[in-house]
Amino acid sequence: MVDPELKMQFLYALRSRGVTNAAVLGAMEKIDRGPFIRGYFAERAYEDTPLPIACGQTISQPSVVGLMTQALDISPRDTVLEVGTGSGYQAAILSQLARRVYTVDRHARLVREARAVFDDLGLTNITAFTADGSFGLPDQAPFDRILVTAAAEDPPGPLLGQLKVGGIMVLPVGQSDAVQHLIRVRRTPEGLDYDELRAVRFVPLVEGLAREG
Repeated sequence: MVDPELKMQFLYALRSRGVTNAAVLGAMEKIDRGPFIRGYFAERAYEDTPLPIACGQTISQPSVVGLMTQALDISPRDTVLEVGTGSGYQAAILSQLARRVYTVDRHARLVREARAVFDDLGLTNITAFTADGSFGLPDQAPFDRILVTAAAEDPPGPLLGQLKVGGIMVLPVGQSDAVQHLIRVRRTPEGLDYDELRAVRFVPLVEGLAREG
């Protein structure tokens, strides 16, 4: 059971950093970050900070999770693709807002561990795959919303191609060792519109499946 005061501080931190959408805040209140963090860092689950997870990856700062989710403007009928499952926390938040969530990661271990948490929490509208996310999921495309949680130099063409007309993609763009910017891409009947949202820092988007150690 989460300390109510910790939860209140957590939600206050989200609001103070610009997460103001009521549905997003409700999803982040309902989905406890604790089960997605293991070991030494578990006691820091309610801090607004990124934390290390397995396979050299990170669980994103909650306020960044909230801001990215808010930028997607998800409706209850939407099908969402997430590239970069990581801990599974972001997909769990998305599952509270969308009809269906597909999430992919190149690390099989992360996908296995995330699936176990989804099962424990009874999140039945998430399907997790081990796959090269830079190519999306052609068999499930097109998507209403796409969220990428790793930085590419440019929005990957295959992902843009899997976005419906009227759809939105949110992703960090830029070199992994330099400034990255969170970008929102909207597909309109005339083409693609781009908005720059804020500076961020994410692990790089890597092609291919990871080798299991």
